Amino acid sequence: MSATPGRRARRLPVVPGFAGWPSEGSPKKAGKALRAQIPRAAHAEYTLDAGRPDALRAVEESNRGRLQELAPIRVGRMAASPFAFLRGSAGLMAYDLAKTPASGTGAQICGDAHAGNFGLYADARGGLIIDLNDFDETAWGPWEWDVKRLAVSLVLAGREAGAGEADCAEAARDAVGAYRRTMRLLSRMPVSEAWNAIADERLVSHADARDLLGTLEKVSEKARRNTGARFAARSTRELPGGGRRFVDAPPVLRRVPDAEAAAVAAALGEYLRSLPEDRLPLLARYAVHDIAFRVVGTGSVGTRSYVALLLDHRGEALVLQVKEARPSVLVPHLGRAGFPAADVPHEGRRVVLGQKRMQVVSDTLLGWTTVDGLPFQVRQFRNRKGSVDPAELATGQLDDYGRMTGALLARAHAHSADPRVIAGYCGKSDVLDRAVAEFAVACADRTEADHEQLSKAVARGRIAAETGV
Repeated sequence: MSATPGRRARRLPVVPGFAGWPSEGSPKKAGKALRAQIPRAAHAEYTLDAGRPDALRAVEESNRGRLQELAPIRVGRMAASPFAFLRGSAGLMAYDLAKTPASGTGAQICGDAHAGNFGLYADARGGLIIDLNDFDETAWGPWEWDVKRLAVSLVLAGREAGAGEADCAEAARDAVGAYRRTMRLLSRMPVSEAWNAIADERLVSHADARDLLGTLEKVSEKARRNTGARFAARSTRELPGGGRRFVDAPPVLRRVPDAEAAAVAAALGEYLRSLPEDRLPLLARYAVHDIAFRVVGTGSVGTRSYVALLLDHRGEALVLQVKEARPSVLVPHLGRAGFPAADVPHEGRRVVLGQKRMQVVSDTLLGWTTVDGLPFQVRQFRNRKGSVDPAELATGQLDDYGRMTGALLARAHAHSADPRVIAGYCGKSDVLDRAVAEFAVACADRTEADHEQLSKAVARGRIAAETGV
């Protein structure tokens, strides 16, 4: 006699790529069990070993493979402050992080989640999103590394802004607390709602960062004006026969030889093949008019980075950035943390896929290509981007900014890691918050010593630096 329909769940085979049913075990309990191996208080540990590169050696090694004529600009930007040094030395911090405890739970991490790498950018309809916005170092690794780098950067930014030590430590602690609480919130939400949680102004209220609203409004107004078309209007001139070309503005913007420009332009064909097919009709309505070289960032200075000027039939500009994608600086250190580096067929593809795995909304024209045998990522240039400089925040805003960025980081990690596992490990108490804040202060002290060493080397002429660029 057959069973009555609807009285018993149908037994279907487990389909690869989907969860099984009924689920085995509790992810939250599994995360909590990890505390027995790595107690949360252990994350306060920060130790140095004799083999650690000194600051000067680390900077010189990180300059290898870059355009050497730009190295002095990179050194000058890193020597500006301890926070600036941190921004340009993700590899050195990765060396230190590899010696710290990690729960063993992996996620797609930013790899450079300092407080200056969060900001505003436009979605496809021009609305502004708040999220992580730099993924050059992204990799699969310990989620704790991003959390700790964020905490350290808040301490350094606060010190630069003139905040007291207690306020700096509180900002770091609040960032970790917001990460922990947001991960817990996401773990209890329906999967689709957690997955699509948009990082916009509503997040500010969730993170209890209302003191930032005025600052964010000012940044938003500036971001709305920060477009590729506006950049093109200032950085190009009209040609007698029609079209436009870039105008030299050394050392930041310079024209390139015809052969170099032709190689970059030709590589845009491969870029098109990396895009979803529904984007192709859009770009088919633009013509490539010019290519120039443009210096970007702090840690990125010295990498090959171009801007491509595209014009539509009305002469309206779309500017693409074609930026060299070097291997993540985390790669040499991930193995020591139990995360052997995966095979990467194309570094530009790694950056693009890592970004898409961490953001809810990404640049619709994000892709990759190869120029003269080197991997590049391609994206819209100045897509209404704006950012808060954490080193210029008032003391009362620093902890708000820490809570907001901590919440954003949790949402980004929850796309690739099960939030139930991380929430189970982090728990309800502030044990992890206090431990990471203690680590952050110690690491910030070390970063200040590294910065001082670099500054002395610059002053003695041991390494060239160009300031104010």
